[in-house]
Amino acid sequence: MSLRGDVCVVTGACGFLGKRLVRLLLEEEKMAEIRLLDKQIQLQFLQSLEDCKGETKLRAFEGDMRDSDFLIKCCRGASIVFHIASIIDIKDSVEYSEIYGVNVKGTQLLLEACIRENVASFIYTSTIEVVGPNSKGEPIINGSEDTVYDITLDINYSKTKSEAEEKTLKANGEVLQNGGQLATCALRPAYIYGEGCRFLLGHMADGIKNRNVLLRMSLPEALVKPVYVGNVAAAHLQAARTLKDLQKRNAVGGKFYFVSDDTPPVSYSDFNHAVMSPLGFSIQEKPMMPLTLFYLLTFLMETVAWILRPFIRIVPPLNRQLLIMLNTPFSFSYEKAKRDLGYVPKYSWEEARKRTTEWLASQLPAERERILSK
Repeated sequence: MSLRGDVCVVTGACGFLGKRLVRLLLEEEKMAEIRLLDKQIQLQFLQSLEDCKGETKLRAFEGDMRDSDFLIKCCRGASIVFHIASIIDIKDSVEYSEIYGVNVKGTQLLLEACIRENVASFIYTSTIEVVGPNSKGEPIINGSEDTVYDITLDINYSKTKSEAEEKTLKANGEVLQNGGQLATCALRPAYIYGEGCRFLLGHMADGIKNRNVLLRMSLPEALVKPVYVGNVAAAHLQAARTLKDLQKRNAVGGKFYFVSDDTPPVSYSDFNHAVMSPLGFSIQEKPMMPLTLFYLLTFLMETVAWILRPFIRIVPPLNRQLLIMLNTPFSFSYEKAKRDLGYVPKYSWEEARKRTTEWLASQLPAERERILSK
């Protein structure tokens, strides 16, 4: 099913995934208009799209996800919304009111704008972190949408993403102003990597500071399945195509789908090494301290931060939930997305790794200079 002639809104359009999705839409579809919604729209990004925009109109909308009037304006006349924008905060460094306002309230306001302005399809970018790992570190290996799991969400990012996903799926079937119905679905990608990934840059910077030795924060046996950004973008496009298909719309609407690809199972730390070893980085054989001691240390740091919170806000560099996430085998299959959405990874592991490493290589000189000049 083609999106030819459609008008779509991409929230978080200037972010890591948003940029990739906008370019993919321009390359593979002939849409009438793509509306880029973000806090700030970089002119350089718009200029970089000139080579593939064709006759598609690009419009920039700068504003806040918590501004109802702004969202209504963005959605007026649109037929599809890709809702990617959110605050990603794995260290619990953002005040709850802020992250709730953007991730939950912003999603609710956007859904209301869609209903008011007769937007037919809504694709929400969720995360596997709405499932876990839980506080007990119970593993899931190649799980599915039907996997039963004791979910305990301990950080505000996971909690708010879960609540926003729930609101999205509950809105499926809501009656639009024109009498039609809104169709929604949610995509749950694993850890997303690729060109532009700020987490990879952070790990590379730590390696530079450590004399080109990457820090080991996860045990080798804690296998996960990172997913390449180009493949996550492809899953979003397939979701939109499927929701537009009247024969498939009802079957997919109101459902969530895990998104992974053929990146081999690997620990988070060993994944960093896989994409950075061609740049001359090695990796620590063992974590800096035993995991139980690491856990105790993070507990003490969290306790001190909690005691001091009435006077000063301190954000520990590591928390217990992040440590559990880094050291729990946790992966999901994309078979249901393949079956229902027609999703197939666009990029192989070899191609994804090559592109990621080349991008990191392009960033390496500036990172070295920035760090070594301090």
